[in-house]
Amino acid sequence: MRVHAFEGLDLASADEVCRVLRTAGEASRDASCRRGSIDWTEAPGVLIATGDIHDNPLHLSRVIEAAGLHGDVEATPESERSHLTLHELIHGEHLMGGMDFSYRALVRVAALKAAYPEHVHVLLANHELAQIIGSGIIKDGVRVVEAFNDGVERVFGDEARRVYDAIAGFVRSMPLALRCDTPRGVIQCSHSVPSPAMMGRFDVGILDRDLTEADYQPLTGSAHMMVWGRHYDAESLEDLVERWGVTMFILGHEKVPEGARFVPPCAVVLNSDHANGVYLPIDLTEPPDPQGAPRFARRLAQPVLD
Repeated sequence: MRVHAFEGLDLASADEVCRVLRTAGEASRDASCRRGSIDWTEAPGVLIATGDIHDNPLHLSRVIEAAGLHGDVEATPESERSHLTLHELIHGEHLMGGMDFSYRALVRVAALKAAYPEHVHVLLANHELAQIIGSGIIKDGVRVVEAFNDGVERVFGDEARRVYDAIAGFVRSMPLALRCDTPRGVIQCSHSVPSPAMMGRFDVGILDRDLTEADYQPLTGSAHMMVWGRHYDAESLEDLVERWGVTMFILGHEKVPEGARFVPPCAVVLNSDHANGVYLPIDLTEPPDPQGAPRFARRLAQPVLD
């Protein structure tokens, strides 16, 4: 039986939930892999890249297993741990009485980040950002921010405000991207990249500095533009390739019914939340080219094999 870092957490205890979220926020900001607003790693090693999770507990468990981040933390050799990206964790489709309890997925991942600060990379995504700044999102007819708030208030009652504040602190600690330096160029994982219409207002230097509150603001903030970006094209991707020195982008945010898709000239888009959801394992010593990468994606509907 697999044991994860979050086993035994009391997810109905405001004290424990806040402690885990605060510890994870500190781990995110203080990890040695953190530089500016992004995490960095380099070959050798293995990357386990994912797309949106949206509170799919089975798929979350399977990508954790694929990354070798199960069992006793101290007993797991460093060489057996992969670098795991996680993003878009909340706002799943399974509500209870119209309420969303996906704060639990966020807390579980926070515990994982606290346990493996150099190997778990929890990337900022638009749903987490929308949740902490109160932006309205309607998904499948559900006002997801409100449904999430209802779930937190149902569980924590008078302690809900303290939990909201701890969630906001963890979300603000999240890096915008993971940059992987390999012998075949740089792989950059992020939730998205800015839309072409945003590029004139986007601060391309944002990766090299700490984020400010202004970066999170709708329409004007560069972090907001990056996690909400859609409809990027070859020209805008090539612009970012030149500015950031990236060989391959691995992104989420877009709907990909088949699980993984190549977007010319250099982006791979993943979904990890639905029945055809996938993760993408990459040997950082010999990564595939972007066009060929989707064929290495592995279905999460199937158990991870040791």
